[in-house]
Amino acid sequence: MEGISHPLETSIQEETATVLVVDDHPITRTGLIAILQTRPGYRVCGECGTVREAVDLFKRLRPAVTLMDLKLSDGEGVDAIREIRRIDANAKILVITTYEGDEDIHQSLQAGAMGYLVKGASHEVIFRALRRIQQGRMFLPEPVANALQGRTFERLTVRERQVLSLMVAGKTNREIGEALNIKEVSVKSHVTLILSRLQVSDRTQAVVTALKRGLERL
Repeated sequence: MEGISHPLETSIQEETATVLVVDDHPITRTGLIAILQTRPGYRVCGECGTVREAVDLFKRLRPAVTLMDLKLSDGEGVDAIREIRRIDANAKILVITTYEGDEDIHQSLQAGAMGYLVKGASHEVIFRALRRIQQGRMFLPEPVANALQGRTFERLTVRERQVLSLMVAGKTNREIGEALNIKEVSVKSHVTLILSRLQVSDRTQAVVTALKRGLERL
């Protein structure tokens, strides 16, 4: 994996590469399309802002590369990545998003994305990422790669994620138990395990860590 600290690759794609742009903000899509139009060798074949449209357009257009946001109007970009990869195991997907928590990065790559960029990346970095992905290689900028290297947390279970979500919402153990229809003593047990898995010592640190990692959002 290489990122922005590596020299610019000089190889130029001989054939025009088609690109599908997926983002729920029309202005952002317009901006990405305008960027792609500044370089020969790339042609935007479609654009959309939902998971369903992304899957349908990919199935119909079979783009060389798909640019994917993580937050779409009808769901998560990760779901679209999974569905697209089920259609074509060799689909090349580059995530461009505002989210950079290590959980977002991990989930995207696990789903099948080959690169991850945070919005605001320079035009040169975007094209470098596209070229690497077209070559079938991963592209992770140094900050993204570093976030993954420091990932030593244990995975949370589904129930622990539910409890954590309610913790972030400011619920007490009793309120969490009522919401999930489980005993308060069970909630306390889940909270203890959550603190251990997140490597923190109290609920406040757990909430801060969950938000920082992208496990939960306000």
